[in-house]
Amino acid sequence: MRGAVIHAPGDVRLESLGDPKLLHPTDAIIRTAVTCVCGSDLWPYRGAEPIGDPHPMGHEYVGFVEEVGSEVTAVRPGQFVIGSFATSDNTCANCKNGFQSNCLHREFMSTCQADYVRIPNAQGTLVATDQVPREELWPSLLAVSDVMGTGWWAADAAEVKPGSTAVVVGDGAVGLCAVIAAKEMGAERIIAMSRHASRQKLAREFGATDIVTERGDEGAARIKELTGGIGADSVLECVGTAQSMSQALHSARPGGNVGFVGVPHDVAFDGQELFFSHVGLRGGPALVRRYLPDLIDRVQTGAIDPGKVFDLTLPLQQVAEGYQAMDERRSIKTLLKP
Repeated sequence: MRGAVIHAPGDVRLESLGDPKLLHPTDAIIRTAVTCVCGSDLWPYRGAEPIGDPHPMGHEYVGFVEEVGSEVTAVRPGQFVIGSFATSDNTCANCKNGFQSNCLHREFMSTCQADYVRIPNAQGTLVATDQVPREELWPSLLAVSDVMGTGWWAADAAEVKPGSTAVVVGDGAVGLCAVIAAKEMGAERIIAMSRHASRQKLAREFGATDIVTERGDEGAARIKELTGGIGADSVLECVGTAQSMSQALHSARPGGNVGFVGVPHDVAFDGQELFFSHVGLRGGPALVRRYLPDLIDRVQTGAIDPGKVFDLTLPLQQVAEGYQAMDERRSIKTLLKP
């Protein structure tokens, strides 16, 4: 099969790889319908994370079941399935508490920009649709496997409530999906922090009521100005840099909450500052598996359309261009068709 392999910063290649095999009775093999490049893939691509030896890339996927292990009964060959970037057995104590992305048997997916993928913990990870969805829904269902689920977790962790004010820090695919989530959870005012016209337009389409272009301390000051000097009820941090996390904390009101879902890089908080802020912090890898049934239903009924974050579609053989386009901010998110 073909699969994307990263060799060095800025060097992603489509190569011929061995077909995946069932390694455990809890595995499944799927044929990808569509896959994509994630904003978090850009960390190693830009040299911000070590790469080590060349290795496959990709953690977002939807597709058709090809083969299942002997202990997998929840899905069967031929079904269209959606899964999470973090696999889970869905039976351990952490899974039962709704934190499947911290499953005691968790494995992170990392080979999905490919024709075929082995899914560990398939019994608890994969959710099948009742029938094969219309192809025009595939991008939105793909978004559910990560960025929409992550945006939903940001809103959930920040405790967005009906009638509240929510701020979204970050205008990438996760941030834009977080706008959808805040809207669906009933936020009355949604302030999207963005400097890019095309992303501002999509944020407004998804439900943003205000746009703030300032960043850092200036951005937080602007949020305070828009909220009567107090700050927002909920802040959804969808970037993961030191600046974005500081901006999020300083944008929340006392008693407010920050949901942080951007993978932190060089982020540190001063304990005294956090103590006296009275702001709650919760985040981590998104609880995609918890939300999958609900989000799949919202996509299939037309309630949400997160697939609009894909503004560039390429064949899988042009995966390197997909990375480059996102790195250069010519694309919000690149869809790849095997």
